[in-house]
Amino acid sequence: MVTKIVKATGDPALDRDVMEEASGIIRAGGIIAIPTETVYGLAGDALNPESAKKIYKAKGRPSDNPLIVHIAKLDDLERIAYGIPQDAYDLAGRFWPGPLTMVLKKKDIVPMETTGGLRTVAVRFPVNAIAREFISASGGYIAAPSANLSGRPSCTTAQHCIEDLDGRVDMIIDGGEVGIGLESTIVDMTVNPPCILRQGYINREMLNETLYSVEDEREKELSEDDHPKAPGMKYRHYAPKGKLFLVKGERSKVAERINKLLRIHEEEGCNTAVIASHEDRDLYRCEGPVIDIGSLEDEDTIAHRLFSVLRDLDECGAEYIYSECFDTPRLGKAIMDRLTRASGNSVINAE
Repeated sequence: MVTKIVKATGDPALDRDVMEEASGIIRAGGIIAIPTETVYGLAGDALNPESAKKIYKAKGRPSDNPLIVHIAKLDDLERIAYGIPQDAYDLAGRFWPGPLTMVLKKKDIVPMETTGGLRTVAVRFPVNAIAREFISASGGYIAAPSANLSGRPSCTTAQHCIEDLDGRVDMIIDGGEVGIGLESTIVDMTVNPPCILRQGYINREMLNETLYSVEDEREKELSEDDHPKAPGMKYRHYAPKGKLFLVKGERSKVAERINKLLRIHEEEGCNTAVIASHEDRDLYRCEGPVIDIGSLEDEDTIAHRLFSVLRDLDECGAEYIYSECFDTPRLGKAIMDRLTRASGNSVINAE
């Protein structure tokens, strides 16, 4: 397969030819990488089971890992979901369009291939102008998981998509670098109280400004026989090629412990790297790169840069990577959720 790379601006007049070509690919059952405000998504017709199969194949993604259906009009929600609680409409009124996904009871029009065999459907209404143009032009219902190979860091630029998916998809729409850099928050609205299944840009405190109560705990770690209810709940995600370790504790002790571990690996001739905050980057004695991911006072930048940093570590050939923990007030849970999964839950206590 030859993958076509095209650019889009978010201006409907300028993007008309791109959207006409892209929507034709989707209606014919093809798949395309598109920008959203969170990360790039790998898009196919959500109501076509064959499109879902192509998405799973292109990503190398297990077929029991559900896809998120993206819409571009709130009115379209009722065509694919039923028994929608008032709480869902309240959240939609506050956070849609935006980086929030809600799990609802699905109607039969949504094939099981799209939902990973579940009778629920995860739905999002993105704010990104290119994504919304594309969804509308393509029929209104787009299944779009993150546009990366399964297990790899999510893509925040079109170049990342090219690295992972060139030759695997029909088209990549280059809409520039994404704005947020973390996938959407996922909330299960089929339970009472609603439950956060994946941490994201919209945190529990923000949700509770609209709802009376939202549980803030993920389901138990799933076994091989369990069925994940939302993307990112069962399988290792976001992993760089090198082995990543998280080190938690008081900041000076974290640096001391990481420096000791670096010396051991470097004496063995291994390539090393560190992910550090701007405030602490000078504490490390590493032969490889010490990557400044951003200031602890600017958690949006840390979130925005996270996946790019994980990909950069592959470029430098790091075999052992040590990262500080970034338990920042608003986005810390989402950032640490991604890092914990990227490390395979390899956490070292520096105390």
